[in-house]
Amino acid sequence: MNAPFGLCGHCTHQRVIRNTRGSVFSLCERGLAGEPGYTKYPRLPVLQCPGFRSCDGRASPAPRDAG
Repeated sequence: MNAPFGLCGHCTHQRVIRNTRGSVFSLCERGLAGEPGYTKYPRLPVLQCPGFRSCDGRASPAPRDAG
């Protein structure tokens, strides 16, 4: 299920939200906290993010844009 989320699918700040109708949303906890530059529900897939932190706790550089 991580692929459609891009970086968010591997980020410690992501929380997956499922509603009663079966829709799935990616919530950014940095956006939820009101940090400037982060949206609560980012447009997916996220390919670059300065606040990305890997689920294993290490910060990783955002991948280069393929385009």
